[in-house]
Amino acid sequence: MSTIDLNAPPENHKVSVSVEREETAGERWVRLFKDVVLFLVAVAFVVVMAWLCYATVTSGAATAEEKKWALSVLSAATGGIIGYLVRK
Repeated sequence: MSTIDLNAPPENHKVSVSVEREETAGERWVRLFKDVVLFLVAVAFVVVMAWLCYATVTSGAATAEEKKWALSVLSAATGGIIGYLVRK
């Protein structure tokens, strides 16, 4: 087994040391719960925005300018969702 002198590392090498605290089961549960809640809130927000845009586009009372903005937001949301799914 070879040994390396940490006081004089070989050329073109960098030495790094880290100390990390181990996550407890309770901390893991809280972190995962927060992540799931945040994800569900984000999904609910996107669904509400898409529903409002769809309702605006299909509404007979909406002006052409409102429908234009609603279509822009709806296409951006659709593109974002597709990009998220393709990346995964």
